[in-house]
Amino acid sequence: MYRSFFTPKRRAVAVAVSVALVATGCSSAGDTSGTTKLKMVFEPGPEADAMAVLVKDFNATAGKTDKVAVQIIQLSRTDTFAKEATVMATKSSEYDIYRTTSYLVAQHAPYLDPITLNESEYFPTAVNSLKVKGKLYGIPLDVSNHFLFYRQDLIAKMLADPAGYAAASQKVLGLSLTPKDPAEWNWNDYIASAAYFTKSVNPLSPTQYGTVLAAKNLSYNAMIWDDVLWSFGGSWTDSSGKAALTSEVAEKAVRVYSKIYTSGITSPDSTQAEFPETQAGLTAGNAAFAVQWGAGYAALADAATSPVTAGKIGIAPVPGETHATHVHALSIGINKYGKHKAQAKTFIDWLSSSKTMTKYVKAGGIAAMPKVLEANASTNAIFADISSSVSKYGFAEPNVPRAFDIYTALAADLSGAWVGEGNPKDALKKANESVAALLK
Repeated sequence: MYRSFFTPKRRAVAVAVSVALVATGCSSAGDTSGTTKLKMVFEPGPEADAMAVLVKDFNATAGKTDKVAVQIIQLSRTDTFAKEATVMATKSSEYDIYRTTSYLVAQHAPYLDPITLNESEYFPTAVNSLKVKGKLYGIPLDVSNHFLFYRQDLIAKMLADPAGYAAASQKVLGLSLTPKDPAEWNWNDYIASAAYFTKSVNPLSPTQYGTVLAAKNLSYNAMIWDDVLWSFGGSWTDSSGKAALTSEVAEKAVRVYSKIYTSGITSPDSTQAEFPETQAGLTAGNAAFAVQWGAGYAALADAATSPVTAGKIGIAPVPGETHATHVHALSIGINKYGKHKAQAKTFIDWLSSSKTMTKYVKAGGIAAMPKVLEANASTNAIFADISSSVSKYGFAEPNVPRAFDIYTALAADLSGAWVGEGNPKDALKKANESVAALLK
């Protein structure tokens, strides 16, 4: 997964790596026909595939008119940002457009030019997540957030069995609860429902476990846990910007995870679970529901890839009183030290139109424009839900230079406590110390 690499030790090898990267691409100087060739960094994957469709279109239309041609330079999927960071540190002009994200933009900002967009076209959370000290450093492209995906057929049976549900909730929570529609769940409802769908608690359960808990020591899993923290009114920091993970609400958020794991209502393998394992638990019919990234819906609804779940997956907001969901945006920004910044701005302006973003979603992207998603719900049924959820419940964590390192530290310091290993207070104290150091 992507890591943050702006550290003194990494800077020491910056020049050597930069030379290696430069050797992989062609010159960005204008060719003999007068066309300026822009080099844009992108990691291989579905986002690059969707962007390739746009680049081909731009080069054949608007770019041809403006004498600008864009070339996608794909670096490693696993360490694109690491390689990119070393090039940035040398203030190289080799690349005209850099790849960035909400969780790295504060670190990338010294190497990017601020841009202006019609911000009203985008989700405010996505735009603000790409701002540093009030300036926007990237155009929001794909937006990512979380949902509760659940088996509609199974939940219907649960709602019709209040006695069985009350018995299961009593065993695990010590509370006799009434089943609710998933759209109304708080975290106790989530736990009680997971208990109802776990055979060790309810022998009549059609699934082995109620849920899948993404509890692997992984930065992106910390983003999911943040949903729980924020739903209780917590944050990484207090109003003064100081680390605030020793709070009562932070402990409450950790105990939600540990309760799920230690009660046996998720698989013991949840210690190694992330996106693929969550998908697998749902598609195999081993779990009734899970909190998952919105990008997972298409496969769960596809009869070819998920015959057990196709046509049966419901979508609800993340549980909790506020239904808070982490939101981040994938983005690109203009190299501050590039030689063709005006031409790069031409391309970004072209990308910022709803017409272009409509082409993007049809090519597989998830545009950060609510109206585009809503108008293209036939392309992906979850688009309308993304628009609603991000608008109503989305939040972005503090936009600080070491944000991604904070996610990494949270996963490292808390993943043990998530599964009941050690004292939550001690784990949170360690996490708070880590965050405090990274905020300096």
